[in-house]
This record gives sequence, C-alpha cells and structure tokens, in this order.
Amino acid sequence: MKTISIASIGGDGIGPEVIREGKKVIEAAASLEHINIEWVDYDFGAERYLKSGKLITDDELDELSKFKAIYFGALGDPRVPPGILELGIIIKIRTFFDQYINLRPVKLYPGVETPLKNKTPEDINIYFIRENTEDFYSDLGIKIEKKQDSEISFKLKRQKYSISFHIETKSENIDTFSYQLGFLTQFGVERVFKYAFEMAREKNIKKITTADKANVMPFYGLWREIFKKISENYPEIETENLQADALSMWLIKKPEKFSLVVLPNLFGDILTDLGAAIQGGLGIAPGGNINPEGTSMFEPIHGSAPSYKGKNISNPLATILAGSMMLEFLGLKKASKIIENKVSELLLEGKVRTYDLGGKSKTEDVGNELVKKILITEK
Repeated sequence: MKTISIASIGGDGIGPEVIREGKKVIEAAASLEHINIEWVDYDFGAERYLKSGKLITDDELDELSKFKAIYFGALGDPRVPPGILELGIIIKIRTFFDQYINLRPVKLYPGVETPLKNKTPEDINIYFIRENTEDFYSDLGIKIEKKQDSEISFKLKRQKYSISFHIETKSENIDTFSYQLGFLTQFGVERVFKYAFEMAREKNIKKITTADKANVMPFYGLWREIFKKISENYPEIETENLQADALSMWLIKKPEKFSLVVLPNLFGDILTDLGAAIQGGLGIAPGGNINPEGTSMFEPIHGSAPSYKGKNISNPLATILAGSMMLEFLGLKKASKIIENKVSELLLEGKVRTYDLGGKSKTEDVGNELVKKILITEK
C-alpha cells in the first residue's frame, strides 16, 4: 500500500474538531485506492502565538515545502487582535508557496435549503476562481499619525517585483489617516486566466464570467485587457465581463447564469461568501489555495467560531469537501468523487445533519456516518 504524507494544521476554535472528522473520511476513501495517509500535524495558531509570540517561521515554511498538500482548519481567536494570525500565517503561507489560485466550488446539494426562492440544485453549481496573491491583500497599507513619514517596500517571492513609496503629511488639520494599496501584474493575472480557461476546457464549461470595478478603479483595466487577450486562444468558450456589484445582484437573481467566475482577490473573497450563502451556508463551503506545480492548501472557508469550540456541534462538511478537493489535487480522483457522492447522499437523506442545517447531530456523527457509507457501500 502506497503512503502519502499530508501536513495538517488544525488551528483555532472549531478547526481541530472539523479537521479530525475530515481526516477520518479522507483515510477511508483513500484506502479504497490502496493509499495510506500519513498526517504530520503542526500547531500554528493562537495558542502557540500567545505562549511564544511565534506565528510561522521561515524554517517551518521550508519544512512544509516537503509536502504536496496542507490540510487546514481555521484561524482566529478573540484574544489576538484581528489581522495578526491571518497575515502572519494564512497570507504568509499563500504567498510563500505562491498559491495563486483560490478555488471555491459553490454547489447546492440535494436536501439543502437555499435562501433563494424557487432555486434548485440544477440552478446553483458554480466554480469560483479567485486570484490569491495580488490585488489589495498585501502589506502595502498602514495607519499614519499626524506628520508621520511612511515608507514601505514589498517583494513577491516568485519574481523580483518591488514596490516602494513615501508618504508625508504636512497639513495641521490631519490627525490620522490610513491607506491600502493594491497591485496587479501581467504575469500574475495571465496565469490565473490561463488556469481558468484550461479548467473550463477540461470540465466542458462553455462560459467564463469575470468582474471588477474598472469603472471607478482604473487599475482593473489591466485585469480586463488580459482577460480579453487570453480568451482569444479559447474561441469555443463564451466570455462575460461585469462590474462586481452587478455580479452580486445577478448571483441572487439568476445564479443559473454562471458556471465559472474569475475574480480579483478582494472581490473574490467577498462574493464567494455570498456564494456560500446561496448554497446553504458556510458549513458546506470548501476552498483550495492552489499552486498547480507546488504545495497547495485546502480548507473550509468558514472561520474558527470560537464560541462553539469544544461543543462538538459544528458542521464538518466544508472541511470534508475540502479534503475531497485535496484528494483530487493529489491525483486520487476516485477517492475524491466517492467523498462528494457520499456527502450528497447524506444530505439528501437528512438523517444526520448538524444544527446549522436544522439537525441535532454532533460533529463526530457526521464523520462517522460518512466513513460507514464509504466503507460499506464502496467495497
């Protein structure tokens, strides 16, 4: 039996609980392909930071590079100010491994209610691709006190881009202000659209939609130009370009219009949470941070929900579905499909479901039921 090693980061809050269930399900599905999963666990998160002041070191990032995949729970703790864990661990991992694709499937499963009137699973089945390393999610921002000078530089590891600037305040009337700069590169945008169009070909998707705010933020003009340029190599695929606010409206009115949506980092973050809502909630919304040639990280898109920590009531399906995505990335397509099929079966039956889906099942009940379904029905 072949062994595959996967790094695991439980993180904070409910993260370790949902990762625990995901591991059980992944192991069961992988065993049907005669694969043994070896987990290597890391304690990155709030507890370690509060005890030692450590987030994630360069040596630890180098160690993670030995793995093809990272299975990640959630980060966030009310004892740690917002942004410290997110920038110091999540964004650092994404940047270090150049995980430039954030893939988020939005799928309404049978047996799950959507807040959209008269919409069915046939209407909501969308792949979102979010650019994951550029745009406004960078260190190019700061709060400035009166008369304070600021100078900041930023380098991308993948290529020697440098961005530096200087700001000086002179007005006595300005006490405090803040700024955040975003950036796009031709290299960064081209590879996202190439990935999207190739994925559309592979999955026989006939239309790609993108959205931005080029009407009021001219730097998104580059995004549009490159979309048009790359699309010319795929004449069989229909293209559509919307403003991001218009896309949010159409996702509510007619989600069936969309099959594959490609978005800049900021709008992708916001609109995929909207996508999670229309598919029935964050509890069934997985995501993957992907470098097609490198180390990739798979996670639920929900947060750490610290108030539910240790209660064994949180929905692990988003984490389990992220595990399915991870297995597909690792080449275990049969095991990946088995997990998704059994999740669909479980949701359609409606007997085992957590509180967020109107049930009373425990977190571990969901994992145990899926393991049973996988091992009994697939042998």
